[in-house]
Amino acid sequence: MKLFSVLNSPYSRMARIVCLEKGLGDRVSFEVVQTRGENNPYYNVNPSGRVPSLKLDDGTVLEDSVLICWYLDHIDGTPKLHPVDGMNGLEQRRIEAIARSMLDGTSLWLREYLLRPPEMRSETIIGHERRRAFRLADFFEKEVQGELLSGPINMAQIILACVFHGNMFDGLPGFDWQEGRSRLCNWVERIGQNSSVKKTALP
Repeated sequence: MKLFSVLNSPYSRMARIVCLEKGLGDRVSFEVVQTRGENNPYYNVNPSGRVPSLKLDDGTVLEDSVLICWYLDHIDGTPKLHPVDGMNGLEQRRIEAIARSMLDGTSLWLREYLLRPPEMRSETIIGHERRRAFRLADFFEKEVQGELLSGPINMAQIILACVFHGNMFDGLPGFDWQEGRSRLCNWVERIGQNSSVKKTALP
C-alpha cells in the first residue's frame, strides 16, 4: 500500500501514526506529492487532488483521513484505536468530533497565512477560528483529565496530538494555547513521548 500526501499535513500525520500503532510500517510506503498545478501527475492517483490518499494493493484509492485511519485500524480485524460499535462508543466519537473541529479550524486558520498574501487574508475567518481554537483549548484543558484521553492511545488522542504536538501550528500568530493551561501542556508532553507521535513530528 502507498500513502500519498504533503509532508506537513496533520491529516496525513494521523494516518502515519495509525500505521505505526498497528505495526504496518513495512506494508505502507509514503510518497510526498504536490497538490496543485495543471497536469499534476498526482491527479492520476486521486482526481480530487486532496491528501492524504491511500492506494491499496489492488489499486483501489481511499481518500480522507477518517476513512484511511478506519481502514488501517480494521485491516487486521482487530481494531484498537476506534470506538466500539453502538452506543457504547458514543463518548469516544463525541471527543473525536470535537478534536476534529479544532484540527479543521486551526488548519483553515493556517491556510489563510500560507496561501494568501497579507492584503488578501480574511480577518473575519482568522478571528473566528482563533476564538474557536481558544474555546476548544479550554475545553480540552478539562477533558485531558478524563479516562478517554488519559488511557491507552485512541483516535481522539491521535487527532488531538496532531493539533497540539510538534510545530505544525506554532507559527500562527496569537495561537498561545499553552498560557494558563497546565493540564493540557502536561498532556501534550506525555503524548509526545509516544514513539509513533515522536516519529511523525515535523523536523
